[in-house]
Amino acid sequence: MPPFDDWNVIDEEEEEDLQDTSFFEGKRDVILFCIDCSESMHELREDPVYEDVKTSHLLTALDAAMQIQKKKVIVGPNDSVGILLFNTTRPNEVKGYASEIKKNCFVYQPIAPVNAPTIQELIRLLDEAREDPNLLRSTFPPVQGKKMPMGDVFTSCNWVIRDGAPKTASKRVFLITDDDNPHPNSKQLLISSRTTLVDLTQAGTQVEPFFISTPEKPFDPTKFYSSVMPSNALADEDDEDPGMLPASISITRVDDLLCQMRFHEVPKRAIFSIPLELGKGFVIGVKGYGLVTEQKKGSYKYFVDLGDRMEVANSRTVYLDEDRQVEVDRNKVVFGGKLGEVPADAGEDDEEMSMAASRTVKAGHKSFYTAEEIRSFRTFDLEPGLKLLGFKNKGELAFEDNIKHAVFIHPDELKYSGSKRTFSALLQKMLEKNKIGLALALTRRNTTPVFCAMVPQAETVEEGGWSEPAGFHLVFLPFADDIRAAPIDEALRASEEVKTAARAWVDKLCVKNGAYSPDSYPNPALAYHNAQLQASAFREEFDAESFEDLTKPKYDMIHKRAGLLLKEWKKVLMNDENINSVIVATGSKRKADISVDEADLRSKYDSGTLWKLRVDQLREWLMNKGLPTSGKKADLVERVAEWLEKN
Repeated sequence: MPPFDDWNVIDEEEEEDLQDTSFFEGKRDVILFCIDCSESMHELREDPVYEDVKTSHLLTALDAAMQIQKKKVIVGPNDSVGILLFNTTRPNEVKGYASEIKKNCFVYQPIAPVNAPTIQELIRLLDEAREDPNLLRSTFPPVQGKKMPMGDVFTSCNWVIRDGAPKTASKRVFLITDDDNPHPNSKQLLISSRTTLVDLTQAGTQVEPFFISTPEKPFDPTKFYSSVMPSNALADEDDEDPGMLPASISITRVDDLLCQMRFHEVPKRAIFSIPLELGKGFVIGVKGYGLVTEQKKGSYKYFVDLGDRMEVANSRTVYLDEDRQVEVDRNKVVFGGKLGEVPADAGEDDEEMSMAASRTVKAGHKSFYTAEEIRSFRTFDLEPGLKLLGFKNKGELAFEDNIKHAVFIHPDELKYSGSKRTFSALLQKMLEKNKIGLALALTRRNTTPVFCAMVPQAETVEEGGWSEPAGFHLVFLPFADDIRAAPIDEALRASEEVKTAARAWVDKLCVKNGAYSPDSYPNPALAYHNAQLQASAFREEFDAESFEDLTKPKYDMIHKRAGLLLKEWKKVLMNDENINSVIVATGSKRKADISVDEADLRSKYDSGTLWKLRVDQLREWLMNKGLPTSGKKADLVERVAEWLEKN
């Protein structure tokens, strides 16, 4: 009988694994860069990368927008990007926008899917601006004197997004400015800015601020933006001083702009949104987020050569009747297990199908099930949700119980009002009593229910600036046949001297700031692949020698920091008593030792017992002497005896 998985497949297109990256790509992302073009943004400074080149905050902001678009060509080709400049006197040439595009706002790039020609145009502008430092000032002249109201800026962003962004997309505005107080001594403009920003956020747009701060001109958010921006964009709910902005959105150096944008580049998308049942009739809403997802190369496409052009070939799955060679309606397909050949006295197909329809199956015949029945077998007729079954001590959760990536859940206030308060109360009590929850989870409609442990996590802030939010980790527990009993062997233990010597050089080679940044070490295989695709998209020559693998160890720095300590550790290690100990792995197949000592062989020859040796031993000895190894055992024994007589 074939395995269960061969016929228990309803629809491959509907199967969505928990870590399936296609789910993340299903929803489009829209980014509108809203960049200030005031006089201070045009001020020339020394470029930190290029020698003898002048730069400005505006040039750096446009370069960051270009880099984000180039990256999205590879990782998010269906996403859309636009650029809106404010505090500039350049008028809009495009007439297709609504009348609410305010004066002193210029739409440099309308919101549209990322494409190579648009990015190449921006690259040409940046290259020319580096050669001519005054080009951006003449291309986007700044407003002289009084600046435009920020309320008009947010209104213009709202209308640009409405005109170009898809309704189902996640919409965000990257606000870039170095002016911490655009409207001093004007309470009316402050209230207007706050009102229009609320309208923008209520329309489904999230604002990501990037404030540029320099040693000559520190950025003070309390002058204006702390009173305008919503609390979820500027500060956490538990902050003691909600008027101060967190360091994560404050840029201390201009060259950090792109680095900060990379953290905000991809929006946080929930992989599921399900109810959490705490008791009968007591339900709150939660969202699940995948903390670890494998990044893979993009899926390839088939193309059809039509002679003058290449067209993408769209593939689809159809079901064919092998006998009639006609397409079968998917809704009429039934599923069953292959139990062997049909008996000779069986009737026609119509009789067999009629038995399946009446749910009566004779002995030796096949049983069939509909797609809905197969789905019922898989889900036990459960609806997607998370049901809390009880609590256990945290110590009862073993390390080997974690067989796959855990999922982090957070309350969803939109589905059930009061979810945050209830979720927070449950989390605090479980942390206080050092308990974990036991739950039954069905995360998607077409998956199998599993038992999982709800491990609480308190909110913490690390030294490197990373913060761990409060919530629960769903650890999917294994079934009995998911874990095999592994033998427990006692390993050799290093002495305290060896540990002390090793600890010395390990401390010297710790990660900077004690925090590992994944963005600093991209996957070299993916980076190399994406670099080739990017060069092909922009019709550039790809130089393989210029590619830098950031995962390669920096040997010079390692030897400089800990070279002497490594030598000392090696000396101590060589004097350890376990240095020459060898542990033979249990259960491993080892090649039998067939070598024969010549003294032992000569003693057997003298006693006339050469025939007691095995054939493989005789052949091995003859091979080492350069003698023929063919023939039967008697021939081999005779050949060995002749050699011993002569020698």
